[in-house]
Parts: sequence; C-alpha cells; structure tokens
Amino acid sequence: MKPDTDPTDAAPTASDRIERAHLKDPRDASHVMFRYEPGAEFDGLLQRFWIPIWSVPPGQEAPQKVLQYPVCLIVISGDYARFYGVTSGLSTTTLTGDGWAVGLMCAPAAGFLITKAPIAAYTDRFTDVTDVLGADGERLVDRVRAAMARAPGSTEAHRTAMQAYGDALRRFLPVDPEGVLVNRLVAFVETRSDVTRVAQVCNEFDLSERALQRLVHRRLGLTPKWLIQRRRLQEAAARLRDHPATLGEVAAVLGYADQPHFIRDFSRVTAMTPGEFAALHAAE
Repeated sequence: MKPDTDPTDAAPTASDRIERAHLKDPRDASHVMFRYEPGAEFDGLLQRFWIPIWSVPPGQEAPQKVLQYPVCLIVISGDYARFYGVTSGLSTTTLTGDGWAVGLMCAPAAGFLITKAPIAAYTDRFTDVTDVLGADGERLVDRVRAAMARAPGSTEAHRTAMQAYGDALRRFLPVDPEGVLVNRLVAFVETRSDVTRVAQVCNEFDLSERALQRLVHRRLGLTPKWLIQRRRLQEAAARLRDHPATLGEVAAVLGYADQPHFIRDFSRVTAMTPGEFAALHAAE
C-alpha cells in the first residue's frame, strides 16, 4: 500500500487536501485525515483508502458533507462496519465524540463483483459488511479493529488495517471486461469538463443510449445523466472554493446554458446556493 507520506522515512502526517467531492466547512477542525493508495495489484478494483481520526467536544457535532463519487464504499470503525452503495444526493456523516474509521473507496467496477448482483439495490443505502463478504467480512472487521485498537494514528496500524482489506478483497480479482469498461467510462466523464451530454458518452464508447443506461444502472446503480451532473457539481464546488470567479463564469465553464440553471442544480443537491458556498470559503 502506498501512502501519501512514505512511512519508511517520515512519521505519518495527515493530509489537509480537500477533494472536489467534499463540501468541508473551512471552520471544521474536528478531524485529521490520512489517505493511501492501494498496491498496484488492486488496480481497477480499489481506488483509495482514507482514515479519519476525530475528536469533537461533548455536546457538539461535526457534519461531514460529500457529493459522493459513483463508487461503493466500505467503512469500518469501532462502532460499525458497513458496505455503502452510492448516495445519489448529498451524503452526510455526523461526527461526535472521539473515534476513527478505516474507509475504502472501491473502483466503479468493484461493487458488482463484491455483491455478485446489480448494484442498483444498494443505491442510497448501506448494509453490514458481513452481509456482502460473509466470514471474510467478519475476519476483516476483527483485523481492522485489532490494528486500530492501540494507536489509530500509527502508520503501522494503518498498514495492517489496509492489508486486512487486501486479503479480504483479493479474491475478486481480476476485474471482468465489463468492469474494465465501466471504469473507463467513469474516468472519461470525471476527467472531461467538456462532457455535458449523454450522447457524448455513447459516441466515445460506441454504445446506444439504452445499452449505456443498462450498463450504468447494473454496475453503478445510477443513470448516465447522473454521472455527468455529479461531476459538474463536484467541479463547481472545487472552483467556488479554490478559484475566484463569478457564478456566471463557473456556470459557463461547466457548460450550463444559464446561471439560474446552475444555481438551481447546485442548491437542490447541496442545500446551499453556490453564492453561499463561495462566501463560506471566501471568509477563510
């Protein structure tokens, strides 16, 4: 497993990088976050690990809001162990007290392979890890909790926990050809700001609109239109947070026909207007 900071020549350090999917309040100092890349053998199946360690004063809460990527997640903490489908709206996790978690972001192809069923059944819901991994899930949870029991901030604890994930999920390799296709398809949409219509995806992968819809629904539990809309909203959040720009400029860059359309889409999903979001970060 390859960490953000090489543990062989440096103490573990938390990353303060904010991903475009995260609508983090700049005043939130509730947690530190460690991020790691899986080993090369898991290419196409696993995308990244994240390990948050939090401390929230008694009586307070720290909501974490995310525009989730089109992938399934596995999250193990001291209190729960869950397999998550994609949250189609805004995903909110509220931190309280002191705790930690070891999270895994799967690749788009992985959910179908792990559950052995169309992943649409898990959209906007979660289930216990043991429901999808059985006895392997029980061993995984026990090993992760044992690793994090004494020193959740330790790079060695992180490495041991991630090795447990690898041992539990290695059996789902190699990724099937349809999974390879869906990984490529998601990467195309997520890295191309000029992709604003489903027809562009159909043309790129030589698929009819109906075939594309079936593929995305089966492997991701979503629609092609959702994929494009989610990337646009994530990119909008990143631009509003990191790049001084007017709402009209952001709307134009993201391919919206007009500014009101952009404002409606952003507000409907995030529960705040783009102006409110930009102002929050301008005040840092």
